[in-house]
Amino acid sequence: MNPSKLYPVILAGGSGSRFWPLSRELYPKQLLKLIGEETMLQRTLRCAMSAAPPENIHVVTHRRQADPVRMQAAAVVSLPPDHILAEPKARNTAAAIGLAAAVLNRKDPEAVMVVMPSDHVILKNSAFARAVRAAGRLAVDGWLVTFGIKAAEPETGYGYIRRGRPLRSRLSKRGAIAYEVGRFTEKPDRATARRYVSDGRFYWNSGIFVWKASVILDAIRQLQPRLYRGLAVIQAAMGTSEEEKTIEDVYDRLEAVSIDYGILERLPARGGGPAGRAGLHKKLAVLPVDMGWSDVGSWTALEQISRPDSMGNVTVGNVIDLDSRNSILYADKRLVATIGLEDVIVVDTEDATLVCRKSRAQDVRTVVATLQRRNAEEHRVHRTVWRPWGSYTVLENGDRYKIKRILVNPKARLSLQLHHRRSEHWVVVSGAARVTCGERVYDLGVNEGTYIPMDTKHRLENPGAEPLQIIEVQNGDYLGEDDIVRFQDDYGRRGSPA
Repeated sequence: MNPSKLYPVILAGGSGSRFWPLSRELYPKQLLKLIGEETMLQRTLRCAMSAAPPENIHVVTHRRQADPVRMQAAAVVSLPPDHILAEPKARNTAAAIGLAAAVLNRKDPEAVMVVMPSDHVILKNSAFARAVRAAGRLAVDGWLVTFGIKAAEPETGYGYIRRGRPLRSRLSKRGAIAYEVGRFTEKPDRATARRYVSDGRFYWNSGIFVWKASVILDAIRQLQPRLYRGLAVIQAAMGTSEEEKTIEDVYDRLEAVSIDYGILERLPARGGGPAGRAGLHKKLAVLPVDMGWSDVGSWTALEQISRPDSMGNVTVGNVIDLDSRNSILYADKRLVATIGLEDVIVVDTEDATLVCRKSRAQDVRTVVATLQRRNAEEHRVHRTVWRPWGSYTVLENGDRYKIKRILVNPKARLSLQLHHRRSEHWVVVSGAARVTCGERVYDLGVNEGTYIPMDTKHRLENPGAEPLQIIEVQNGDYLGEDDIVRFQDDYGRRGSPA
């Protein structure tokens, strides 16, 4: 398998609702540091680089998450701007994978995609790389390959794949054995899952796929024709001034469907198929892989990927515990003290705290759904929000005022903008600021401040080599982040920062 033909496609658009309150809609699980000093996305990027050239990596994400994705990726690998594909709307994995396939097929008709979720853990990168090379050889021959994880326990939160006949191919000469897919089963009940585990022929569906971009596009053409027509329109507009608008228009009309349900589970058996699908057959394989995989689906997964202490506790952050057992205790910034807990999850952040029994960890999604119905900010953003130029933290939010701490990276600047419904006061806490206010451009040092009137073009810039930190006080009858008009922006953003 020629490594130059392998193109990792990292799916980084999920919401990670089961990891609330640490995970939020605009800062989901894949952007969090759950293991060690790197985020889930950064770990996935390194894993992808173990199997394929870094210059071939592409990331698909939601437009609202593109800025933090771009920032985090930059700490690991230099990705060209067009390698981060920003979807205007979440339309599940079939659309995300189809978009990437259309892009790659246009760049390289022989491209072999390595589709990877950004929020899973792979502890054995070398085993993953070997599996990718083996699957790539099958993909060149037209197979759609999924990585299977041996079902070790009756897990009801995973999809299952039953293996069929072994593939007699060049893989066996290299110690890898793949099988035809017998059938898929999506999240069985516990009794069925127990039967699958004892059967020995079932694997968990890892959600990691290897196939040629052209082959998956052809499957989409025949099984999801509406999606395919939309992708064809997008592909025709690529590289033109109409590309962004075309993607927006197409996505607005797309059905949300997963790649598993929309494509893989609908492939007819080899040697036949429904009328009108001539030439399409089930050339679908599962490759069993032992690579230290976990989908990190809920807070309880930390027990699998971390090392519990002698009392069975997983403790992260500023925690003081007395006599708790088999609990997960997570402190973001504040001190958390726990006493005598057993089988409990405690997660504390700046603006929200979760306390639940470990057996109810999956119900965190219900809390998030309730917050969404209430239109509560706590499901969307943290108090600290990352931007391509740095970050801001909401310190206080009151009636007609908001106080923020703004951090601007060295040599970075915000957009030239104005607000219709608020004014702003800035005070420099550390570093040096360059301010544009109307027609004036001037510098401020520590303990110096300025006033930005409503409806006035302005810009904040850090011309120095050290981070700039300011305190901003907003006043007005509306303080939402969508009250912004951009005139110039170094990061290609327009309108609202959301």
